Amino acid sequence: MIVHADDALVVADKPAGMLAVPGRGEHKADCLWARVRERFADALVVHRLDQATSGLVVFARGAAAQRALSRAFAAREVGKAYVAVVAGAVTGEAGEIDLPLAADWPNRPRQVVDRERGKPSLTRWRVLARGAGTTRLALEPVTGRSHQLRVHLMALGHPIVGDALYAPPAVADAAPRLLLHATRLAFVHPAGGGAVAFESPPPF
Repeated sequence: MIVHADDALVVADKPAGMLAVPGRGEHKADCLWARVRERFADALVVHRLDQATSGLVVFARGAAAQRALSRAFAAREVGKAYVAVVAGAVTGEAGEIDLPLAADWPNRPRQVVDRERGKPSLTRWRVLARGAGTTRLALEPVTGRSHQLRVHLMALGHPIVGDALYAPPAVADAAPRLLLHATRLAFVHPAGGGAVAFESPPPF
């Protein structure tokens, strides 16, 4: 689960189905952060992944590293790459999805495309492979909105396979998990100042 650890940060590979941070109630106390803190008591949250999504998460060790990494995420200075398997044959080989997103308040935690009150949201995509009724995509979320990749791909007409929240039942039930994995993180090290990158191959 631990991909890398040094004096300033810890990078962990989150399994699908595990919370990144604690939820409400004792039954949601077990999470990636809690498990990382068993080994690194000073680990602090910088960002998170959806419970259904697997892949790389970075934690800061100490407040100074947390400030530096949080600033880098907010300034979009962190390179993030995902791999997803989506339903259907995506037209073209690469493109962008530029659709504003907002919370669907009556149906939280769902998000919706909302051109009036939504926040600007941009996803870049590229075809990696084509299968029988599916397409494997490389995804780059330029912005970091909640559920951004899931909602953008649904809006494109190609929901992610295994997405119980957004995909129609036939697509949601076509895999035992959401086929979305955070495969790469790249950023400037908060202590050393050099460029670092971490990778995790998709488990599907």
